[in-house]
Parts: sequence; structure tokens; C-alpha cells
Amino acid sequence: MSTEPITNNEVKEVSQQNTPKQPKKETKKEQLKFLVKTPKGTRDYFPKTMNARETAIQTITRCFRRHGAVTIDTPVFELKDILTSKYGEEGGKLIYDLADQGEGEKLSMRYDLTVPFARYLATNGVKKIKRYQIGKVYRRDQPYMTRGRQREFCQCDFDIAGEYDPMIPDAEIVSILNEVLTDLEIGTFRIKINHRKLLDAIFVLAGVPREKFPAIFSAVDKLDKVSWEDVEKEMVEVKGLDRAVAQKVGEYVKMHDKPKAMYQKLVDMKLGETAKDAMNDMKLLIEYCDALGCLDNVEFDMSLVRGLDYYTGVIFEAVMVVGNTSVGSIAGGGRYDNLVGIFGANKIPCVGFSVGLERIMIILEEKLSKSSKLHEAQTEVFVASVDKNRLINRLQYLNRLWEVGIYAETLQRVNPKIKQELRDADEIGCRFAVIFGGSELEEKKVVLKNLITQKQLTIDDDKLIPALVYRLTHKDTYLTEDPEMFATEEEVKQFKQVRHQLNVFN
Repeated sequence: MSTEPITNNEVKEVSQQNTPKQPKKETKKEQLKFLVKTPKGTRDYFPKTMNARETAIQTITRCFRRHGAVTIDTPVFELKDILTSKYGEEGGKLIYDLADQGEGEKLSMRYDLTVPFARYLATNGVKKIKRYQIGKVYRRDQPYMTRGRQREFCQCDFDIAGEYDPMIPDAEIVSILNEVLTDLEIGTFRIKINHRKLLDAIFVLAGVPREKFPAIFSAVDKLDKVSWEDVEKEMVEVKGLDRAVAQKVGEYVKMHDKPKAMYQKLVDMKLGETAKDAMNDMKLLIEYCDALGCLDNVEFDMSLVRGLDYYTGVIFEAVMVVGNTSVGSIAGGGRYDNLVGIFGANKIPCVGFSVGLERIMIILEEKLSKSSKLHEAQTEVFVASVDKNRLINRLQYLNRLWEVGIYAETLQRVNPKIKQELRDADEIGCRFAVIFGGSELEEKKVVLKNLITQKQLTIDDDKLIPALVYRLTHKDTYLTEDPEMFATEEEVKQFKQVRHQLNVFN
């Protein structure tokens, strides 16, 4: 046996050999084991975008209410049987099915708001309603985010259900769509109109076998995305249609013109008894739309199909003419008289449309970004102090403004610097600043500054609310010393009622 002493290095080496190897500490990213992101075809909405979205929704809602509509809501998922076989050859493939939870119900995410609305009518025995609904829908489509094609998106629907004289509700629906798009100030648009029974008639005249109607509808529906040559090729090589018949279909569906001119062309073509009812409908629709003052933005387009199976009469679709035309259809709809009856209830005629909010927002965000009007908040007034220890006073001013319904903020610091306060006010897009210091408080005065014109004036403290209410309700008004530039007590009261929506509950 060796009696040589063991060195320190040898002791350390033996110790390391006997000690279990510690696993490498994982980073936080490695611990997650997956990429943190939004699901494909969805997105997050930031404050500036949400501000613009809410403004757009308010604009749309005001128009809907102007026409006497009430609002409803329905579940974001429905029984699968409710949704299947309602959306045509292509649409049915895009429905999201939910995993079976063992409760005996097969469920799917809603594809649109129209079929759930028809189910609502049947379930609740509603026979007559003007309804609007704004909500998210889901489609397992191939996303194209820059063109507003998402898997989760918002639709804004307006529908009229019930028995009425022919084409009166249809004309109002077209007029409302025209009003909505005009109010949104998205630019130049066109509303295309057609009639499903008119399409049936020209298919018959062209020689399309009736059993092939759905397949040929689906092919023609792609004309806004691909050339006629591609559509004809699909009809012949994929759908099995005779080439001569396909070419005859092409002669019809390539036709489009102003409504009155297009109607006359069809009259001259003598389409026969098959098209008689549809032609009568279109004549009335054009006449009523003319009376409602919306015909200038309407085009009669024979290629318009609307690929959903439930349409039975007039159909329409809105597209951009100038500007961002790549987004495709921004709204669409039509008459669907048989959908409610499918659910076992009495047949209830319906007509309506849906505005695609995502596509509208692409146009509006692009427009607003150029004009620098896209802000994170809707704050109108910023409360600022020029000296220290004025937080309590700023909070008191805020409370006074909030009570009236004025959108107001202050910098949430005890002793902020005035430059920082005004910089924050500018960043969030405030129009006015309420500024004070010790001397103003002693004299019961306050400085009101227009952050757009940089003009300012000193007014009595008790005149602050009337001064702001006047300027917020007369947006072209500049600050002056004019004593008449103050709202009356009644005007302040009305302003408060509108801002707090007290009239809704009275």
C-alpha cells in the first residue's frame, strides 16, 4: 500500500468524479417549448387601431339605428347541423368544428351572422324584425392579412325579416349599405347588383344542366379574382361543362352597366318567361333605389353570383373603385327567403347585408395614417399644472370634466414638468389643455389652450365647462375672447346627457 500523501488537486478530481452532473439550466425561452405568437389568420389590435375600429363601428351603428333597427346577439358557436350545407361548395369546407367534449352535441364556430340569425328567428318565433348585429365569425380560409382575409374577423350585419311588398326592403337595404360606406368616408366605391333567378334563367338559356348549376355558380363567382379564360377552363376541364355552353355563359356574365342601361339591354335580349319574375324585381329595385338617391353608386353586373347557397333573389356586393382595390369585396348580401324555413319554422322572407370590418379598416388605417389622425386615445382635454404639489387640484379638475362627460386625462405623477405634460397631451392627440398654477387658483382663473392652433386665453374657473362644451360641439371654432363662446346651462345639460347616454334609460 502506498503511503504517499494525496495532493489537493487529486482530492478535487475524485470529488468531481463522485458528484452527479448538474443539468444545464434552461433559459425562459427554452422552458416554453413553443413559439409565442397569435394563431395563424388572427392578430392583436393595438390601441390606435382599436380607437379607429370603435369609431368605425360607432359610425356603422348610428346608420343602422337611423333606420329603426334593434340589435341582437347569438352564440359564437352553433350546432354543427345548423351550419352545414348552407355555404355552397367552397364555403362548407371552411367551417371550424369544435372537438367533441363528450356531451353529445357536435358544435362548430359560426361562419357568418346570417345563418345564426335565421336560426334565431326560427327558435324564438320572431316573424318580423329590423335587426343589426356586430360580432366575430370564423373561417378556416387561407389567410391574406394585408387584404383583410383572416380566420377570425368581425362582421357588421343589417337584415330586414318579414312579409313586405316586393323590393321595398331590398331597396332600403341597398340604400343603407350606400349610407354606411359613404359615412365611413372610405373613398369611391361601387355596389354591384344582380338576381339569382336571373342567373338561373341565363344558365338555362345557355344550356347548363340544372344539376351543374351550383358548380358553375362557384366557378363564375371567381371572376372578380381570376380571368374569364381561367373560369372557362375550370368549367370545362374541372366541372365537365361543354365548351360551347361555357362560352355562351361567358357572353352573359361579362355584361355590366349602369342599372337602367343594363336593364334595358336585358329587355332587348328577350330572355323569356324564365327571367320574367327576376326582371320585374330588378325593375322595381332600380326604380326604388333611384327614389332613395343611391343609384349613382350602383352597377348592374351579370357576373355577380355570391357563392352562398341560401340566396334566392336580389344579390349585391360592394367593392372599392379608387384606392385600395386589392381588398376585394368590402360588403355583400342579398335576399334569402327559404333559410328560416329550413329550421322547421314557417318561411320568413329576409334580405340583408354584411360589412367586413377588417377590410374596411385596412382602407381607413391607410387613409388615417397619411393624415396623422390615428391616435391611441380619444382624450379631448389634458389637465396640467405649471408648479409643484398640485396633484389634488388636477384630480379635482379631472373629476369636474368627467362628470360632464368630457374625455380628460392628466399625467399620473405628483410633480410633473409642464413640458412633459404638454408633450404627453400632444402624443395622445388632445385638442385642449387646461393649465393652472398657484396664481390662477388664487384668482379663480384657468388657462384654456388650443393645442392645435396654440392659441390660449384665461377665463374664470366657473366658465371652464361652458367654454369646453361650446368648443367640443363647435369643432371649427377657434379660441377668442368673445363672451358668446360659452355653452348655455341647457347646452351643458344636453351635452352631459349625450355623453353619458342618459336618454337611453329614460
